[in-house]
Amino acid sequence: MNRTMAISPPKRHIAVIGAGIAGLACARTLAQAGHRVTVFEKNASVGGRMAAFDSPFGSFDHGSQYFTVRDPRFEQALATARDACKRWSANAVRVLDPLGRVAEAALPAREAHWVSVPAMDSLPRRWVAPLDEAGQLEVQTRVVRIERDALDARRWQLRTEGAQESVHVYSGFDTVLLAMPCAPASALLRQSGLATPFLRAMDKVEVAPCWALTVAFPQAIQPTLTHLGPQWNAALSTHHRIAWLARESSKPGRSAIERWTVQASAAWSQEHLDDDAPRVLAKLLKAFAEITGIRAEPAYAQAHRWRHAKTMKPLARSHLWDGRAGLGVCGDWCIGHRVEDAFVSGLELALAVA
Repeated sequence: MNRTMAISPPKRHIAVIGAGIAGLACARTLAQAGHRVTVFEKNASVGGRMAAFDSPFGSFDHGSQYFTVRDPRFEQALATARDACKRWSANAVRVLDPLGRVAEAALPAREAHWVSVPAMDSLPRRWVAPLDEAGQLEVQTRVVRIERDALDARRWQLRTEGAQESVHVYSGFDTVLLAMPCAPASALLRQSGLATPFLRAMDKVEVAPCWALTVAFPQAIQPTLTHLGPQWNAALSTHHRIAWLARESSKPGRSAIERWTVQASAAWSQEHLDDDAPRVLAKLLKAFAEITGIRAEPAYAQAHRWRHAKTMKPLARSHLWDGRAGLGVCGDWCIGHRVEDAFVSGLELALAVA
């Protein structure tokens, strides 16, 4: 009797460009499926906008402020690092007055707000650890061109630039996946001479920049001293300069020194995209004081620019994948701008590839 045996597809060597949440979700899913995966990240650390940095007064989540959990697949993935995530009782309000007056006592708690501990980059660091330990993570490595492999035209090679302008070529990839902001991904495809069908769809995506302000007031330490300014810990604002404010020291696992992260509005950030940091800093500090009533001089203040932050017009598909060419694209901008959107995009691209 003839028996039909199931034959598993051959495992592939896959390059994932970008180590934000989309790239890590994609890479770890493919690695778990048995593929050989190499992740390339232009920065020194992973996480993308799920970033954090330390100051003399404590850490700041100067990118993503929190995340929600709506998709059961995201919930399942978070269960593998449950000790790295805690619920944040944000006590959020909606500041409807440019001078900081609150017309609503509090926003209804529609869904839980979650943060990584002790900082927002803790979760991506946890997820990338197995890849890093296996030598499958290349940081401070910017991919500048995707081209056909010089020794095997069926495969791909990547030209990269690293620290001290070092140049290197990584070859032998069956598949190349871009987990990057839309504009840089589109630019990389174009400068590589890859006129994929993706580009027309990607050209319709709109993503706004964001200036972020981080400030610290070491004279106020919770809980021994009542915190400065308002009693709320986070707020949506209608001030023309500021869209969001959060008291970092109210988040679980953080130090008690009073610290705030302030995110400028999309329109104001776009208008002042190319302003120098000191000018932006002065303007955002003034708006911060108007909203919060905190007139004290911060001991620490810094402005950070995100060129690709809030998705205004998404792709409206979770990813793009060309199986014949072995090229794919994913990112939060495919669906929205939430951390969860990035995860879902990366996961679904990986499932399409695997």
